[in-house]
Amino acid sequence: MQLGIIGLGRMGGNIAKRLMDGGHTTVVYDRSTDAVKASVSAGATGASSLEDLVAKLAKPCAIWVMLPAGAPTEDTITALAAMLAPGDTLIDGGNSFYKDDIRRAKALAEKGLNYIDVGTSGGVWGLERGYCMMIGGDAAEVMRLDPIFATLAPGLGTIERTAGRTKTDDRAEHGYIHAGPAGAGHFVKMVHNGIEYGMMQAYAEGFDVLKMKNSNNLPPEERYDLDMTDIAEVWRRGSVISSWLLDLTALALASDAELAKYSGSVADSGEGRWTVEAAIEEAVPIPVLATALFARFRSREEHTYADRLLSAMRFGFGGHVEIPQ
Repeated sequence: MQLGIIGLGRMGGNIAKRLMDGGHTTVVYDRSTDAVKASVSAGATGASSLEDLVAKLAKPCAIWVMLPAGAPTEDTITALAAMLAPGDTLIDGGNSFYKDDIRRAKALAEKGLNYIDVGTSGGVWGLERGYCMMIGGDAAEVMRLDPIFATLAPGLGTIERTAGRTKTDDRAEHGYIHAGPAGAGHFVKMVHNGIEYGMMQAYAEGFDVLKMKNSNNLPPEERYDLDMTDIAEVWRRGSVISSWLLDLTALALASDAELAKYSGSVADSGEGRWTVEAAIEEAVPIPVLATALFARFRSREEHTYADRLLSAMRFGFGGHVEIPQ
């Protein structure tokens, strides 16, 4: 299939390449001409503007917008809506707020345009590992574009199949789902990222406790000079708390046990806040997820070893660079 892609940053460029490696064709645009040239060298058709991208796509076309949430995505979708024809489809693969998806889908439907929201997880490793996707939108249109999603998804891989699972729709086993109507995809991804905050915070706090066991505040006989690198490594192998985040922690510690290159000033991208807001609306208690979000706020004022570990994990899966301060 053919897909237009707007935004060739840490994930967009790799999405284009994974699709092309899977036999699809892409037409790409980014404000950075260097990013466009890199995709063209990998086999994409480059576009010099939004208008040029739309003109180079066969009808009905599908365009994947991979830009930061908020104004960059909103302005781009608004501009594209004025250029597209009934039957065309806009896909937001970024991290937009799900209520914005509901609004956009309704407005675009009045013009005969389809809108699909795709919560996309995989970060900078997606080209190799594939992308876990949570998709919202019209079921028929999602199914029409299934070859795109199937190529981007990780596939069955080597993960053991879940015993007792009887679902006939095997997309979840391949790493993607149709979660529901407009906004459902980004809502599921939003909660996914809220959980991610909590998991990362648990690792960070645990390693902070280990690190401080050599503190001068303790009696000498109670101090242990523990090897963070070895602890992360042994927990990866057979431990009940093993995970990809722990794998990334081990990688970071192996290169620098003190994590000196990380600032420990930890950003939040929006989904953590939105998850807390949704929990308040639903009257659902989420003390772990809320505390993990507040810990990120605190990290911008006081930087601990735990904060540097959070920075290391964020760099590991998403390429997020936090400069030492």
